[in-house]
Amino acid sequence: MGLQQTLKALADPIRREILNLLKSGRMSAGEITDHFPVTAASISRHLSVLKEADLVRDTREGQFIFYELNVSVLEEIMLWITDLKGDEDND
Repeated sequence: MGLQQTLKALADPIRREILNLLKSGRMSAGEITDHFPVTAASISRHLSVLKEADLVRDTREGQFIFYELNVSVLEEIMLWITDLKGDEDND
C-alpha cells in the first residue's frame, strides 16, 4: 500500500477517531457508528477508505463485520516518520 494513500486516509478527523476507537480492540461497524453524529453510510465509507489504505482489517461473523487495527502498517508509518525526523543526537 502506498504511503500517499495511507496519509490521505489519516488526513480526515473522523477516520483518525475511528482508529483511536479501535485501539481498545475490535468493534462492529454499528458500534463504531454509535460514536459519531453522521450516517451509517458515511461511517461505512470512512471504514472503506481505512481498509483500502490497509490501516484496518475486517472480519465477517454472521451478519456483522468487525474492524480492527492493522498494527503492522501503523508501525511502518511510525518508522518512516522517525526516520524522517532524523537522529536528534547529531544536532
